[in-house]
Amino acid sequence: MLSKLWGVVRQSGRVEGYSKLKYFARVASGVRYSKFKAMLDCCHEKSGRSRVAMSFDILLSAALFGAGYYDYAIFGFYDIDYRHRATYITRAKNARLINMLNDETFARTFDMKSVQARRLLPYFKRGVLFVAEANEESLRDFMADKEVVFAKPEDGVSGRGIERLRISDFDSVADMLNYIKQPEKKFGLLEQAIVQHPDLSRLYPLAINTQRVVTLMDSAGEVHVVYATQKLGDKGKFVDNLENDGMCVPINPVDGKLVGLAHTSRLEVLERHPYSGIVFDGYQLPYVQQTFELVKAAAKAVPEMRFLGWDIAITPDGPVVVEANDWPGYDFWQLPEQTPNRIGLVPVYKKLVPGF
Repeated sequence: MLSKLWGVVRQSGRVEGYSKLKYFARVASGVRYSKFKAMLDCCHEKSGRSRVAMSFDILLSAALFGAGYYDYAIFGFYDIDYRHRATYITRAKNARLINMLNDETFARTFDMKSVQARRLLPYFKRGVLFVAEANEESLRDFMADKEVVFAKPEDGVSGRGIERLRISDFDSVADMLNYIKQPEKKFGLLEQAIVQHPDLSRLYPLAINTQRVVTLMDSAGEVHVVYATQKLGDKGKFVDNLENDGMCVPINPVDGKLVGLAHTSRLEVLERHPYSGIVFDGYQLPYVQQTFELVKAAAKAVPEMRFLGWDIAITPDGPVVVEANDWPGYDFWQLPEQTPNRIGLVPVYKKLVPGF
């Protein structure tokens, strides 16, 4: 079996900027053995298949489809044949698509909060203060009509490092200025707090529950919405990231209703939100078509990045951009409950990107 796998890898060329051989070696190396074992145990519980047999199957899926062990678990590869597995966007295939569509040089700075905000400010639709340029006068003016602002690290990810600040927490404007300019904080922006639409607060009121909308610009410059999903916070957290106990639910792009079940990063499947008790399936979201119009317009403002995942908040007055991600999540729309025919997103991307 191992010699067969080695032969498959040697003949398979390159995937997403690095060889399949290296990708296979990383999966097989056991560097993250504890996570591998956790995923393997989860697959065993769901399928009843032998752990040993699935270990080899995971390695073969890595070699053939660029699928990591997390891909194998969340997409339920243990239940589907290789022909169907080939239709899924895996971690490696997602990286290849990003390398094809996004300008690598520009991407290095696009992740910086201040750089992104300058390009997309008309779509933020809220007050923003750039920390590097802030002084006592500009901070005083910025805070004049605001009780709460959010300080965001220049290169923060998954909600890490964000702080909720009040002017009343500080002795003076000068004191607040010194705080936000501390080098160790690495703050890039102060942002006006977003007021969430009540229909989103009903689901979970403690976080701004954003929608992840993935767009792809084709070679003719037309922007397509590939899919949309609603993220929701939980467990008292004020962020909605899956890495911070959040969850996601698919959005029907036609009628703007939630579809089916929510999923967490722990592979839990939920019919209703644990905090509010509201059933997800059929729940109507506001401003969905306006959201799609917003992300299409915003995507054209950064043509260097043809493939983006947008985090969009819904206010009482409509959608606003929270941020854009140059590594869009690829798992949200390929989970087993969302793919009853067990066909992933590869056919969708091949239609939009013929060379993929």
